[in-house]
Amino acid sequence: MIYDISPPISRATKVWPGEPSIRQEILSDIQNGDNVMVSILHSTVHVGAHADAPCHFIKNACSIGEVDLDPYIGRCQVIQIQCQASEVINPDRLVASIHAERVLIKTQSFYGNGHWVENFAALSPEFVDHMKQKGIKLIGIDTPSVDPFHSKTLDAHKRFYANKMSILEGLDLTNISEGIYELIALPLKIIGFDASPVRAVLREIL
Repeated sequence: MIYDISPPISRATKVWPGEPSIRQEILSDIQNGDNVMVSILHSTVHVGAHADAPCHFIKNACSIGEVDLDPYIGRCQVIQIQCQASEVINPDRLVASIHAERVLIKTQSFYGNGHWVENFAALSPEFVDHMKQKGIKLIGIDTPSVDPFHSKTLDAHKRFYANKMSILEGLDLTNISEGIYELIALPLKIIGFDASPVRAVLREIL
């Protein structure tokens, strides 16, 4: 069975405050007598489920079109951490035994309220380092960022880079149970960009 963990992208999609809302520009339309429908998507690349590139937060680092794809596909583990508002998750909050190189963290601190919230949970730099010590190559989270909303230093992001780990943000894990799955969440090969939307899915491992 396949589970879609990508939130829908539409005009109603929550975007980071200050970034442009999703807009579709129709160039030709079958409904108006054209032979095909062609449209342009106006959007930030940090929309919905997305992969951050190192150049998003590190000067002169690689773009999303240049990253290694291996972290974004393979065995992963979904873990749930019940978070308080604005909680920054520290290593002592990890109680589950880890059995995969990719971990998706279900905080339930962002999706399901119908509007943007600033007090979503985030990861501490120490947590990222702790996961690296466990052999983790990718962490995904069900919030718009691995750092707190008001962070300007992006300390957790920078620990990902230092540890050569990959980031997935904006996942919708609402209906996903803890356990082991296969993750498929490949970013687009768009050179020079700081992130890419992904169609993130989980597949049951039999």
